[in-house]
Amino acid sequence: MNKTDKLCVNTLRFLAVDAVEKAKSGHPGLPLGAAPIAYVVWDRFLKHSPRNPAWFNRDRFVLSAGHGSALLYGLIHMTGYDLPLEELIQFRQWGSNTPGHPESGLTPGIEVTTGPLGQGFAMGVGMAMAERYLSEHFNRTGFDVIDHFTYALVSDGDLMEGVSHETASIAGTLGLGKLIYLYDDNDISIEGHTDITFTEDVEQRFRAYGWHTEHVADANDLDAIETAVRKAQAETARPSMIIVRSHIGFGSPKQDDPSAHGEPLGPEATKATKQKLGWPLEPAFHIPDEALSHFRQAVDLGEKLEAEWDKLLKAYKDKHPGPAAELEVIADGGLPEGWQAHIPVFGPDEKPMATRAASGKVLNALAGSLFNLIGGSADLAPSNKTLLDGYSDFGTGGGRNIRFGVREFGMGAMMNGMAMHGGMIPYGGTFLVFSDYARPAIRLAALMGAHSIFVFTHDSIALGEDGPTHQPVEHVMSLRAIPGLTVFRPADANETAQCWKAAILRKKPAVFALTRQGLPVMDSGLCRIDEGVSRGAYVLKEAGQSSAGAPASAGAKPAVILLATGSEVNLALDAAGDLETKGIPTRVVSMPSWEIFDEQPEEYRLKVLPAGVPRLAIEAGITTGWERYTHDPKAVLGLNRFGASAPGPVAYKKLGFNIENVVKMATNLVRV
Repeated sequence: MNKTDKLCVNTLRFLAVDAVEKAKSGHPGLPLGAAPIAYVVWDRFLKHSPRNPAWFNRDRFVLSAGHGSALLYGLIHMTGYDLPLEELIQFRQWGSNTPGHPESGLTPGIEVTTGPLGQGFAMGVGMAMAERYLSEHFNRTGFDVIDHFTYALVSDGDLMEGVSHETASIAGTLGLGKLIYLYDDNDISIEGHTDITFTEDVEQRFRAYGWHTEHVADANDLDAIETAVRKAQAETARPSMIIVRSHIGFGSPKQDDPSAHGEPLGPEATKATKQKLGWPLEPAFHIPDEALSHFRQAVDLGEKLEAEWDKLLKAYKDKHPGPAAELEVIADGGLPEGWQAHIPVFGPDEKPMATRAASGKVLNALAGSLFNLIGGSADLAPSNKTLLDGYSDFGTGGGRNIRFGVREFGMGAMMNGMAMHGGMIPYGGTFLVFSDYARPAIRLAALMGAHSIFVFTHDSIALGEDGPTHQPVEHVMSLRAIPGLTVFRPADANETAQCWKAAILRKKPAVFALTRQGLPVMDSGLCRIDEGVSRGAYVLKEAGQSSAGAPASAGAKPAVILLATGSEVNLALDAAGDLETKGIPTRVVSMPSWEIFDEQPEEYRLKVLPAGVPRLAIEAGITTGWERYTHDPKAVLGLNRFGASAPGPVAYKKLGFNIENVVKMATNLVRV
């Protein structure tokens, strides 16, 4: 390690140490040990433009071990991103752009939010998948307009997490040669030496997955790390895992001890570490001029790389104007012009159609106009209806059907990686009950605002004979509890189509809860479904109407409102007919999305749900939460127990979802 390199590496180390000391919390061990690894990637390989963090053809770097965030903030500051030193000084403090774990959208240069171990690993796989697909779609001979690597720094903890196994397996299967991971192999976890829980041969494990592997014996050997990365870049048919032996808390009295992991070194140990590594004791956050000058070369280099790409794009546009125009749109986060015209409208004379089947029809109708709409299923594509007809499998040269395998969590995390890469609208399907397996990825999608679309089918007890292990009860409500997530439970084929429109336009994470059983198709024109879905909830049948969309009796005012989602909307309509014959004017409100309805002005919300009118909510799931709309926790027909194995219609009726039950509960509300 020459003098300049040593100065730069130690600058990164002590910016992190000082930040943790000042915050009185954080993780100094990883930055002390892994700084040389990250430095080699950022100094000798990473293609990025600090003045334009969103440059589309940049290399992606993921700190999967997000607890080492202080190391990443040091790199970002030193290489010239808009992250002043004051932000490092305010590490982990209210209002700073340097939170305890990296957050995308908050700090420039942060690609994805990491910290929950394993998810950065998995999202990096998704980023490499995005690069693969976009390069196959756009590149032409002599014009490699999409051409970048995805790097990640991963830890022992990342490799213990099951999601890393799921996604390492598929990355090897797909042969993602632009994926290069560096493993900070320090043999320490919070509880002690990793031998107590983690004894597999990591190199053999990744070879078994189909990865190229390299081994570096000493993290401080920068040349050896560089050589390993160059070999990885040359391996185009397989992802690469570079195992780098390091020492947590390097140079400190706590080196190779679990105490270096997640707490400040303390004043005495900090002093001893600086003395051992030849660093001035004062001032804190010391940055040598030579180190800053060296790191800031990244600014000019980034501008040069970006200018070269812009020149290539100009020539590409002259020769291939069609794809160039597409690239320009998606690189800016836009959508192709005219795509909404392809959203199908289903006639009321159609046979009853499961909303999962309608979703499949919508996906296939949109596939031609949204070339970047890409996805698949966790081995349930025929059931989830997520296959795009006429398109090959991903990995076969432009294929769009991703075979995720039985890997729900991995699927969700890879979708997030694709979405956060930019230019992609990924979707992935499984049964709603298995959303539990994907929940950490769904939560992270919401935290990041990733445009990931989760297609969950078999949404209730009505799926039938598979029984309570496969019948979701609490799942829709638990997903609604995640901030920033839009949950759609459409009532028919046309609502499903409009929910897809909303999910694409909102550019946020979305969940679909779709039926296995067929549902009657409503008349979209009469019911104003397009407008209604765009507002989250709407009046489907007014009091005095004989059916949805029919003329209402003059002056009729609702005595009760039936508020429902999904398959229960049809139950509400049927029950409303009975209530009307009993002289009880009944309004039926379909609410495909709580989140969108809650965004509407109060005037609209009160128009749909006027004050003073009793409301009965109907949904085949737990009742908790509906009181926000009914104002009475008892005014909900739901299911606060697990389901039962029986034919769907039988289970549905036996568990209380029948006209008689709705009429009885609604009548009692009116009498009160």
